[in-house]
Amino acid sequence: MANKTITFDLESGIPYGANLAIYGGTDFSTTFTIKSPNNSSFDLTGYSGASALSKSVAVGATLGASVAFTVGITSAAGGKLKLSLTDAQTTSLTEGRYVYDVLVTAGSTTWPLVRGNAQVYNTISS
Repeated sequence: MANKTITFDLESGIPYGANLAIYGGTDFSTTFTIKSPNNSSFDLTGYSGASALSKSVAVGATLGASVAFTVGITSAAGGKLKLSLTDAQTTSLTEGRYVYDVLVTAGSTTWPLVRGNAQVYNTISS
């Protein structure tokens, strides 16, 4: 499981860039610890999240969502948000480069939180 600390600035509207490595046939999870620009924990109370992964075939071209991550806020006051995929979900992914994003919503407003590349690797061992 990877853990990443990111800064989230509501005013900028620009997502934080973070890349992921996913191994097919295994459970995947990563936790983002979200900080405000002043380095305090970003309070996620009242927020929900959504995230999806899409196969990237060329610069700027994607094939639509390949799989949706399960998004959980594991500590609202601590600014912790977890993305996860089951082993069955990662098995269905073909090896290669994907793009993903994470959106957070409070009330009727949605902000981009994270965007990046995800490299999917097929496992050799069984």
